[in-house]
Amino acid sequence: MSGLADRYGRVATDLRVSLTDRCNLRCSYCMPAEGLDWLPGDDVLSDDEVVRLVRVGVEQLGIREVRFTGGEPLVRRGIVDIVRQVHAIDPDVEMSMTTNALGLSRVAGALAEAGLHRVNVSLDSVRRSTFHEITRRDRLDDVIDGLAAAGAAGLGPVKVNAVLLRGVNDDQAAELLRWCLDRGYELRFIEQMPLDAQHGWTRAGMITADEIFERLEREFVLSPAEEPRGSAPAEKFLVDGGPATVGVIASVTRPFCGDCDRVRLTADGQVRNCLFARQESDLRGALRAGASDEELAERWRVAMRGKAAGHGIDDPTFLQPDRPMSAIGG
Repeated sequence: MSGLADRYGRVATDLRVSLTDRCNLRCSYCMPAEGLDWLPGDDVLSDDEVVRLVRVGVEQLGIREVRFTGGEPLVRRGIVDIVRQVHAIDPDVEMSMTTNALGLSRVAGALAEAGLHRVNVSLDSVRRSTFHEITRRDRLDDVIDGLAAAGAAGLGPVKVNAVLLRGVNDDQAAELLRWCLDRGYELRFIEQMPLDAQHGWTRAGMITADEIFERLEREFVLSPAEEPRGSAPAEKFLVDGGPATVGVIASVTRPFCGDCDRVRLTADGQVRNCLFARQESDLRGALRAGASDEELAERWRVAMRGKAAGHGIDDPTFLQPDRPMSAIGG
């Protein structure tokens, strides 16, 4: 078996699978209030096609982790069955999901029974007014219920992902961390990345990792966690001596491209070898034209060999990807 190696010696073993580009929130840093033009239904991979491509990744290309993303993966009707079928491919493959948790309270138990191991929940504020301002929806209670259901179902450790926005919730970092600590959730702050549909991101407007630390250290003592970071995107820090931790994913100011082990499959069957890639490689067309598993695997290998050394955000020639995060998957 030949894995998904690139020209720089990195090998992708972590597959992010976008199940849909649709979402039931309208977060201001992701998409406009009116939403986006969704992919036509025929363009989206069927459940069987998703499972087959994941099987190729696991059995022929060395994939050991699968994370389901969106848009919002819970709006995919066949999500529980997809999880069950992927689990059957190899029960030792770690399966997780990044979700906004709307509706998670109804399916957390079924997802755990189907083989899902854990969830990452996006939550930028526990203040109702701020949550509504960011997401343009009054659904905070649903997210809180979803988090609780995930913990009760054993989908842990339950992780919370938060983005701080200047002048909106950047004064709430310590508050959000304390809220998560009180409930046993692992909080990770993520620098806002240039992946919004509006292309309104600016480096000056982004809350940096240094600013995140400054806000947290007003109320907590942070010290580096001892375990090596490896290919994990989050730098982890002990909170007040531990054992609780907080993570910071500084994709922009402290890039970790040299250790990247991720590859992405979009909802319409395109391989993206980097979150910020400007080009994609089509697996859906080959799959629907009758390609064998071996042929699909080779197309995938070729796609990975073209991976750039880094995301290039600091390069003056950097161009934001045409697709926003909601259409790529996290």
